[in-house]
Amino acid sequence: MKTTIVIVSLVIVIILITGIYTMTKAKTETQKYEILYTKDNFEIRFYPEAILATVEMNGSFDNSRNSGFQVLAGYIFGGNQENSQIAMTSPVRMSGNENINTMSFVLPSEMEYEKLPVPNDQRVKLHLSKPMYTASVRFGGYASEQEISTNKTKLAEILKQLNLNHNNQVEYLGYNAPFEMVNRRNEVQVELVDFKPDMLSNK
Repeated sequence: MKTTIVIVSLVIVIILITGIYTMTKAKTETQKYEILYTKDNFEIRFYPEAILATVEMNGSFDNSRNSGFQVLAGYIFGGNQENSQIAMTSPVRMSGNENINTMSFVLPSEMEYEKLPVPNDQRVKLHLSKPMYTASVRFGGYASEQEISTNKTKLAEILKQLNLNHNNQVEYLGYNAPFEMVNRRNEVQVELVDFKPDMLSNK
């Protein structure tokens, strides 16, 4: 009898966790883009203009991402002059080097740049991204500096094979909350230079 109660309780907990996870995923907006080319885990995309909230941090990727996330999360969870709550979106974007990194949240697409809540923390910078063509490689698991470096190399090799120029400024894109343990999505991405979609016709 006790065993049956324990099993039933575990099933209920699993159902609740799954339901919460599904609801969270359903409510999270992903930054919009158009896929122009795809092969295996490699994609070429077009990104329209988007609104970003960005913070600059000192230190390596592994050492600075938590502090950057806390600053940006403070802004969207009410740390602004209007005390407004702003919905979380994906991905979280990071770029930089071993000394200085930037982290950006993409703000919801329905927001207007001229009407954005003003951050209380002056480290948070609000700005518009430019429309751009990008190339990316996707990988799973929990991203570390080593994993990101490995996939940067893969991305560079693919672009060399395709004879596509890029700005050599690799950005990391993370799509999952830390508690999401399965089906994690990570990407490394670069902006393509002097790219036109018809260049893909012979690829």
